[in-house]
Amino acid sequence: MPLSLTTLAADGPRLSPIVAGAWRMADWGWSAQQRLRWIEQCAELGVTSFDHADIYGGYAVEALFGEALALAPTSLRQRLQTVSKCGIRLMAPARPDHRIKHYDTTAAHIVASAEASLRALRVERLDLLLIHRPDPLMDADEVAGAFAALRDAGKVAHFGASNFTPAQFDLLSSRFPLATNQIELHPLQRTPLTDGTLDQLQRLRIRPMIWSPLAGGALLGGSSDAERRVQAALERVAGRHGCTAATAAFAWLLRLPSRPVPVAGSRRIEALHEAVAALQVRLDQQDWADVWQAAAGHELP
Repeated sequence: MPLSLTTLAADGPRLSPIVAGAWRMADWGWSAQQRLRWIEQCAELGVTSFDHADIYGGYAVEALFGEALALAPTSLRQRLQTVSKCGIRLMAPARPDHRIKHYDTTAAHIVASAEASLRALRVERLDLLLIHRPDPLMDADEVAGAFAALRDAGKVAHFGASNFTPAQFDLLSSRFPLATNQIELHPLQRTPLTDGTLDQLQRLRIRPMIWSPLAGGALLGGSSDAERRVQAALERVAGRHGCTAATAAFAWLLRLPSRPVPVAGSRRIEALHEAVAALQVRLDQQDWADVWQAAAGHELP
């Protein structure tokens, strides 16, 4: 089913309204041909944007994706959009020089990481590059300089942040135009609804990207009291709309006026079908409040 690409911000990147997350690809145990088939099936659904980070899979996922992408015809490759992140240095066998997990938002690391992602993914340009986590040692002017160098070299088209507070986003966006803030948001993690994150993005007309939209599966199969209450509420909403509970969970996010773009990280194409189906489901205020109340354990103030 063809989906229209959506713009994240003024002059920002155009991504599919549901983005496929590849962070667990190293755990799938698939051949390059199987990985290519997954990419093809995503594209057949209209999910043509793929979310990565240099560190995923212990620095292995981007290369696995790139190996599969190299098998794809040019016509498919030209339809896809790639998103990556940088700024975290993990302890991993692939990085024996790292003594401890730490952040690095120096210009040298940002540029080197982006260039490594291009080589691993086997693409000529990233559509979007995000600073993965707020770095207490981040020099906003230095980051802006790295962004400008990558843009001017034609290596990255657009830039953004991930997991930034409103103040952190304000700081970096005062130095360089940002296209999104990728944040964790779901009924069990509602902080962005009240800490100014979504208000800021709506004011700036910048659409957030959402990671872990199903709380790592807890919205559908968790065992805590709050998780069970949310599961029951999602089932009620799903029954009213003739969809699955997973689709209802995505629809809960899509109802927000900041117009989020969820990242659906699953190897199961059926799960991506459920995410895409949410684009056709609009919850009313009572549906939305039903899920919020279940998660909070009390009615709205």
